[in-house]
Amino acid sequence: MKMNKAYKFRIYPNAEQIIMFAKTFGSCRFVFNRYLGKRIEIYKADGTTMNYYECAKDLTGLKKEAEYEWLKEVDSISLQAALENLETAYKNFFRDKSVGFPKFKSKRNNKQSYTTKNVNGNIKIKDNHIYLPKVGFVKIKLHRNIPEDYILKSVTVSRTPSGKYYASILFEYEQIIIPVDMQNPIGLDYSMAELYVDSNGEEPNYNRYYRRSLNKLQKMSRTLSKMKKFSNNWHKQKHKIAILHEKIANQRKDFLHKQSRQIANAYDLVGVEDLNMKAMSQALNFGKSVADNGWGMFRTFLKYKLEEQGKYFITIDKWFPSSKKCSTPDCNYIYKDLTIDIREWICPECGVIHNRDVNAAVNIKNEAMNLLANSKIFSA
Repeated sequence: MKMNKAYKFRIYPNAEQIIMFAKTFGSCRFVFNRYLGKRIEIYKADGTTMNYYECAKDLTGLKKEAEYEWLKEVDSISLQAALENLETAYKNFFRDKSVGFPKFKSKRNNKQSYTTKNVNGNIKIKDNHIYLPKVGFVKIKLHRNIPEDYILKSVTVSRTPSGKYYASILFEYEQIIIPVDMQNPIGLDYSMAELYVDSNGEEPNYNRYYRRSLNKLQKMSRTLSKMKKFSNNWHKQKHKIAILHEKIANQRKDFLHKQSRQIANAYDLVGVEDLNMKAMSQALNFGKSVADNGWGMFRTFLKYKLEEQGKYFITIDKWFPSSKKCSTPDCNYIYKDLTIDIREWICPECGVIHNRDVNAAVNIKNEAMNLLANSKIFSA
């Protein structure tokens, strides 16, 4: 079975390569915005639109015009990738309107990136350097070994708001995945304060990194607001804020990686609810708390770490009454009047006292096991 895996490495471009990266970022942004605008205009005119191939053909002609010859200075594959990203954004929108319509890219966004593909060996890694089209050999920090049988497919070069450059390298490899016999399941109920509560009644010791740094961020932001916009001191202060935000994000990501690895190694099946985190963040001013714990990122990490071991990641429908249903075996009572402020309740049918979160996690685990059994994958 062919699988894909991406490794992200820090790269250290020289002054000339930084200029070429900036040109490529800008060119890809221009191509994306130009053809997004053209597709919108055509749709307003006659109700049709351009597909990827029509955009690519038009781009080929555009590069021949004297006014746009500067597009030839950058990697042509990266421009094609920008059109592919636009096509994907359109398809995602028509597949699910909640994703949102494609938006124009802004040069004010300090986080820039572009993608190029490996065609006829035009990208290679050699002697702690990576060769990129139109850029040349760039120093790279290979902090982990890449198996020799991995095939390099593409590279995404990105610049963070703090000014660091990274290369996310996508590899393709063959792996035989043998489904395991499910022996040790667990359910995870989302918790805004502690990330989750599991069906064993345990919680991770989540440090709430954003909340811990909030006072410092607020002070730095107030200082920034009093400075003259776009002055040297304004740029310096903005850079300091970007570094702190990056540190918080890295702390969160490190914690989520370690926590998901522990669960993936210890359990054969993990059940979670399919929650709408965007809607939850907008409800009752929960935005900062929801964003701080990174539940969506945690689910992504957990899913691929389980699946590459032949284990199971099961999502439960968000309308499943996990908190309201009594988790006691042979008792299916549902507490319909349960509100969010009630953290414990007594089942009137069996008399068991339930902790709201633990009860929900147990129900999620049981429902995940039922779904897996009914799907005929379960072999224990």
